[in-house]
Amino acid sequence: MSAISPEEREELARELLRLGAILVDTEKGFKLVSGRHSPVYVDCRRLISFPEIRDQITEQFARIVEREVGLQNLDVIAGGETAGIPFAALLAERLKKPMIYVRKEPKGHGRNAQIEGVLEPGQRVLLVEDLVTDGGSKLRFAEGIARAGGVLEHCLTVFEYHSERAGLRRARETLRAHGIKLHSLVDWDDVLAAAEAEGWLKAEERERILEFLRKF
Repeated sequence: MSAISPEEREELARELLRLGAILVDTEKGFKLVSGRHSPVYVDCRRLISFPEIRDQITEQFARIVEREVGLQNLDVIAGGETAGIPFAALLAERLKKPMIYVRKEPKGHGRNAQIEGVLEPGQRVLLVEDLVTDGGSKLRFAEGIARAGGVLEHCLTVFEYHSERAGLRRARETLRAHGIKLHSLVDWDDVLAAAEAEGWLKAEERERILEFLRKF
């Protein structure tokens, strides 16, 4: 049984919608970093401004670690720059574990470090992120951790671009192919279920979102 129940996932999805961390605009849409046009936008950075949701996310992350990763299998918690860093810090404090953060690329000056903090060769690392889309940027973090001698087998994220309804499984499949198991608190199916239950989404809006996700 998953550490996080479907009801808890839907409840958190409802809060993300309410707090504006997930936006829906099927008319004007949003421009993504990739340049693609999207009817939805996810901004989990907003969540650090709300203590109650921070506590909820940290507690659920800790439960996943305890039940699905194992505290005994974890030495260091890593935050991915930049949005993953506050969530990693909250979890590291909750679990009383050392923390590092990892850049997408080495700094380019000074020590030319990609890892900040102390990571010893052979230490087992848990990567914490706010959002995982296709998994590509997480592999860059994984490469940096591996170069520093760390071992990365698990990644936690608040939101995952995943939808069984749309057949979107790319992120977890990409990471699995590199030996990394992805654990998420919320995905698009949870968001759609929450929005539909609250009457926040019309049928045509839902279909436009699913059509976008099928081609993602």
